Amino acid sequence: MSAVLLPGAVPTAPPPPSPPAPPVFGLRLATGLAGVLLAVLVSGLNENITKVALADIRGAMGIARDDASWLVALYAAASVSAMAFAPWCSVTFSLRRLTATAILVCMAAGLLCPFAPNLSVLMFLRVVQGAAGGALPPMLMTVALRFLPPNIKLYGLGGYALSATFGPSLGTPLAAFWAEYLGWQWAFWQVVPGSIVALLMVSWGLPQDPLRLERFRQFDWRGLLLGLPAISMLVVGMLQGERLAWFASPLICVLLGGGLLLLVLFFINEWSHPLPFFKLQLLSRRNLSHALLTLGGVLFVLLAVILIPSSYLAQVHAYRPLQTAPVMLMVALPQLIALPLVAALCNIRAVDCRWVLAIGLALLALSCVLGARMSPDWIRTHFYLLQAVQIFAQPMAVIPLLLLATTGLAPQDGPFASAWFNTIKGMSAVVATGVLDALITRRNHFHSTVLSERLGNLPTAVDVPGLAQRMHAQVVTLTSSDLYLTVAMIALAMILIIPILPTRVYPPRAA
Repeated sequence: MSAVLLPGAVPTAPPPPSPPAPPVFGLRLATGLAGVLLAVLVSGLNENITKVALADIRGAMGIARDDASWLVALYAAASVSAMAFAPWCSVTFSLRRLTATAILVCMAAGLLCPFAPNLSVLMFLRVVQGAAGGALPPMLMTVALRFLPPNIKLYGLGGYALSATFGPSLGTPLAAFWAEYLGWQWAFWQVVPGSIVALLMVSWGLPQDPLRLERFRQFDWRGLLLGLPAISMLVVGMLQGERLAWFASPLICVLLGGGLLLLVLFFINEWSHPLPFFKLQLLSRRNLSHALLTLGGVLFVLLAVILIPSSYLAQVHAYRPLQTAPVMLMVALPQLIALPLVAALCNIRAVDCRWVLAIGLALLALSCVLGARMSPDWIRTHFYLLQAVQIFAQPMAVIPLLLLATTGLAPQDGPFASAWFNTIKGMSAVVATGVLDALITRRNHFHSTVLSERLGNLPTAVDVPGLAQRMHAQVVTLTSSDLYLTVAMIALAMILIIPILPTRVYPPRAA
């Protein structure tokens, strides 16, 4: 029945429609979340596998060592840049559209890489794949923060932690399997099966949000033009720095110096922009700032404890990746049990996650101190105890950071927190790689010089059979021991700031 308008009355606009109710978490949303998690793990494995299998790829495609280093650097630059800008895009184009598109592009580029006719085309495909793969981790954090009920939200964040613990450790075993049994092409093609499954799960499981193209009216063009080249230049500069002798190279000076300048201008712009990519005001939250700072140190440690044993075994005992695989699997596979257990521990109200973090860092330091006692006689089995200590240490060092960073966030701040956390995660891995490469080179030179001087004073040294090989093994062992001690000190230093910076938080279920 239509309403009658009285004479002289002013017609009023109909009330705006009420917003749709948030979707209820059930099988469909759980499937979508699992699909995003699978896509993130697949993209992370893709990055690590192509690093480990790079020698086989170079040999099969006839790529020089220096040219191959650009494949890794450009992929990383595209990946970290995408982590920074993907959260804005997910709000604008919808979470499901962006996630599904990223999965599809990542899969298609991986499928085409072995057929690249030349290095330029291969580099282009790797850049495209890096951008698509880098866009996925922020989506996983966004899905967990947005859709999971409070009582299980921490378990979803624990799933995100798999990308920092499970994925990197599994890269070496999978690369060994593909290279030894199925062929180098599968270093690229391994993304295809998992991506197909993830795409189906995401397409069915995640709700479809409407397009919000009106956000382009306030698009941060200046931020994009400053931030994208800034991040890309810094990533490439860090990854190519050791090969090009750092600041002795004009290219590295331009990349790092110019990247830092653009980054400063980018942050100045973001501070006052009405719709920024990065909300700097969030850094006033002590827990978020502490989580980001500690995340950088934790990722440095996690990368080092993967690099040191695999590099040592390859250089001293000529281990192939397949022979090193059990050392990595010793940590990777138990993560599937350790992560939910640590999440359950942090989900107890009486448990202060700051001290879970402290214990995790202490265990990482203990593992590194044990590793610093290594000798040239160490083989694969000597590393099992070190790896066993890390089974619970790694998730205990990551899950509390996620809890500290996300507790108390307003819903509208979720994408900004995701941009901060994932960009720091990606950039920290790059910085750790550059710093570790520099440390290895300098400690190798130092120990080689010291041992050469000592041997030079022995008149019978030249008559010792196998002297050069034994000296090389000793240099690699001493350098590995130095790295373990350095990493242990970093872990202990992060414990010292826990009583100072972060504040007590309670799990979402007890809020």
